[in-house]
Amino acid sequence: MAVPRRAESLIRSLAILAGAVLAGLAGLPAKPAVAADRPGEFDYWVLALSWSPQYCRGAPSNPQCTQPRGFVVHGLWPQYESGAPTYCGKRERVPDALVERMLPLMPDRELVQQQWRKHGSCSGLDMAEYFLNVERAWRRIVVPSRFDDSGDFYELSTPELERAFTDVNPGIGADAIALQCSGRWLREARFCFDREFQPRSCGEDVTDRCRGKTAVRPVRAQPQPLVR
Repeated sequence: MAVPRRAESLIRSLAILAGAVLAGLAGLPAKPAVAADRPGEFDYWVLALSWSPQYCRGAPSNPQCTQPRGFVVHGLWPQYESGAPTYCGKRERVPDALVERMLPLMPDRELVQQQWRKHGSCSGLDMAEYFLNVERAWRRIVVPSRFDDSGDFYELSTPELERAFTDVNPGIGADAIALQCSGRWLREARFCFDREFQPRSCGEDVTDRCRGKTAVRPVRAQPQPLVR
């Protein structure tokens, strides 16, 4: 069937336009590929300490909640000055013997496994050395005695909470601490170290996430769900 002259002209115009667009796109520089995170390429460490009473409020059946605990190690994370590498290299399973060794600090077997897969694999260290550094970082922090209080919850401002740490940790300034909250409740304290585990200022995206007065839940055993 013959194509009407007007339609034929429209088709020809569209073909010319499409050709011009494609020619223009061909002249554009190629979009650079996003480099994958490489093990060992990072700027500093973050030691994340989870406030167990707050975590257990929402997950009372988690293994770490079977005993009254204060701060526990959430993880040791390689960081860039902005952002962080994750899931680098191989994803080997942490052997049972090494998991057992870490349980006093990281009282959840799956947490140990997950932290190696997501963060430890980006450290450039072998598995045993990475977890030695978790222990090393933990020993760098003295937890203020007020966090041992098992009474009722209390409230402090962010500067007051940070001062509690800086008073008993010489060399660690408030700029090396980033407090994290869930609503008004203290959830986590993060500490920034250089690659030699000396305190340093946190990067631009590791900042305080607590506002106003921060409430701290007391250290108590969490009620366990009934088994029926």
